[in-house]
Amino acid sequence: MMRKTVLILLLAASWLVAGETVWGETPNKLDPTYQIPVKKYPKFEADIVLNNGKKIRFCCPKSMLHFYFKPYHYPEFHVENRDQIAKMTVRDYLDGKEIDAKKAWYVFGSRLVGPHGDDLIPLATKTRAELFVKRYGGSRIMDFATVEQKGYGLVKFLDMH
Repeated sequence: MMRKTVLILLLAASWLVAGETVWGETPNKLDPTYQIPVKKYPKFEADIVLNNGKKIRFCCPKSMLHFYFKPYHYPEFHVENRDQIAKMTVRDYLDGKEIDAKKAWYVFGSRLVGPHGDDLIPLATKTRAELFVKRYGGSRIMDFATVEQKGYGLVKFLDMH
């Protein structure tokens, strides 16, 4: 009897932990790329909303870009390509306001480190990005078109540092 109880408790516990990353009615609690709790670093949070209305949450812009460039690496979300993405949002690092990821400006090479190492720091305007660079450093300011042009290689480069 004791073995059955322990087995049932272990199965229930593993189901609860797995449920944090499994696709469901509520957004994921753990980042799909790095398995970091999304809410732990609110200034870095990023989201993707799919055409079907489902939201996928990420701990940082770099993680969101992992998904954006290679969604097929995450079969649990059933996203085959970028056409299934309706909207992407990031948070302006300075004030925490949610902004459209495709309209944001990104600082590369700052002294600031994200939840999983080097990251792109999103800001709402180029002026805000320039102010950020004066305070925290940075070697380049990019719009989303430039980030997209650099592609997955940029994300992998950030992961190496």
